[in-house]
Amino acid sequence: MKSNLFKLLFIVFPFVLLAQTVKEKDVNHQLQTWVSLNGVTKFSAHWAIVADVHLRANDFFQDNNFFLLRGGISYIPNATFSFTGGYAHLWLAPKNTEWNTFADENRVYQQVQMNSKSGKVNIVNRIRNEQRWQEIIINDQGSGKNKFSNRVRYLISTTIPIFKKKTAPLLVVSDELLIQFGKDIVYNTFDQNRFFVGIKQAINPKLSFDFGYMNVYQQKSNGYQYDMDHTLRLFFYLNSSVAHTKL
Repeated sequence: MKSNLFKLLFIVFPFVLLAQTVKEKDVNHQLQTWVSLNGVTKFSAHWAIVADVHLRANDFFQDNNFFLLRGGISYIPNATFSFTGGYAHLWLAPKNTEWNTFADENRVYQQVQMNSKSGKVNIVNRIRNEQRWQEIIINDQGSGKNKFSNRVRYLISTTIPIFKKKTAPLLVVSDELLIQFGKDIVYNTFDQNRFFVGIKQAINPKLSFDFGYMNVYQQKSNGYQYDMDHTLRLFFYLNSSVAHTKL
């Protein structure tokens, strides 16, 4: 098990380091807090409704960064794979401290996820494709125009037991690489990289959370400026089901 884990980390970490060094010129470091609730509700043997709500803020909730609502339908043929499609809406706070207008972003997304196990380590591989329409704000006013991009996201997440007691916290290590394409994407095909390390803890059979540090490294549209977000992340996960009758 340990050898497989070391191989996995050996493969993932070089991509993290590469994403954080290539073309690094002007980096803005900032502190953020990110909280969310993520729900999956099964309404039949193979179908579920998924929904999540997110809040990300700067400097421990002193300034808003974004709000996000996302929903979708998931087809789950077995315990290994799931296929999901849906819609999300994001409200992005202005970077200019003198502005007040939030930019709307509409997303349509498609996703495939594979769950596997190597020894006692649970591994999640997820690919998500997003079509994004981002509102362009000019002089603190909506312009009525949008910037379109197609963004591809690849996540690998490992959950590792570190204690013998089953109810004890688990170690979580994950990395997600996001790249984007479109006529308006000129200098930042690499959008961002998100590396997370923390713990996962079950509250009850249906509700759990993970808590830890996330490093978000994002390239700006001009190509030479970057945000390095040192993020305190707290995500809750709710899994439930509604009664259904076999036909």
